[in-house]
Amino acid sequence: METAVTLTELQTQSCQPRKGKEHALDSAAIDAHLKLLPGWSRGEDGESIVKTFRFEDFHRTMAFVNALAWIAHAQDHHPDLEVGYARACVRFSTHDVGGLSLNDFICAARTEALFS
Repeated sequence: METAVTLTELQTQSCQPRKGKEHALDSAAIDAHLKLLPGWSRGEDGESIVKTFRFEDFHRTMAFVNALAWIAHAQDHHPDLEVGYARACVRFSTHDVGGLSLNDFICAARTEALFS
């Protein structure tokens, strides 16, 4: 089971290529990682993690989304995004493992750093 000790530890890690079911996290590892990420939860599908970020206006929302796009590109791990005037819903999953991998939690942690 892959677990991280702190949010800072997750934020400093980099995504690695992960393909195959052997890289999918088990339920205990997912729960342990979610405890580090305030406001994040499992998606309705059970194979993603999701959080909605709220902003004062469209400009701040788009600044966040554009910065997140840069992080996702650099990590080669891309979220699904739903963007509105003052909100951005961010959803991570690892399609190549058929569920959640450490990459999802690394990117969620980096997203938290961006938001703060």
